[in-house]
Amino acid sequence: MPLPETIAVKYTEEEAEYLSMRPLVRQTFRSAELVDMILAVTGKDPARIRQILRSGTIVFHSYRYWWPGFEADSEALAQLLAGYPDSDVSRTFRAEDCTEIILGSSSLVPSGAEGTVGNGLRIRREDAQKRRLLRARTFWDCLMDLARDAAPQYREYSYALRGDIYSAPLNAPQLARLAADATRYAPLALRAQLAHLRAVSHIAFVCPRPS
Repeated sequence: MPLPETIAVKYTEEEAEYLSMRPLVRQTFRSAELVDMILAVTGKDPARIRQILRSGTIVFHSYRYWWPGFEADSEALAQLLAGYPDSDVSRTFRAEDCTEIILGSSSLVPSGAEGTVGNGLRIRREDAQKRRLLRARTFWDCLMDLARDAAPQYREYSYALRGDIYSAPLNAPQLARLAADATRYAPLALRAQLAHLRAVSHIAFVCPRPS
């Protein structure tokens, strides 16, 4: 039995208070769109995805979503999930594929769940590649030099970040070099964000797969 073609979904900003005063928005999702959102939270876990579809609610990017819960057909869901990538430990890190890095503690390195990098410092390639006046190098060049030195290891495929994740611990000399490189090469906006590097212990590299 196929999944429902469309699903009526309501959502609002998630609040800690008992009674939310945020406006409620209604939208129609295709089944694949709803599963895609759930996948970013759960990872490729069919049993948990089915449970969430049945319960009819999820929190995603600080919004709570509701829909009429339904029992998802196992075969139809398996066919849909087959189109998503799987983790592949044989994939080696390639600096040219990296589009984003995440600095944080080991607990902030992504593990398939949408919220796991919420407190990490995310730096996108397009921001770090902005060249400062009279500088031949960019801060992104420095980050890729750090990647070669740190030798990141494959961790998993993140459905939230839509890419393979490689990570490595950072030692005190590497952090000191990173701080110095940030002062010298990072654009002003990034330098302000990088002011708290002492709290960092790990670096993660996000590498989307070619379409």
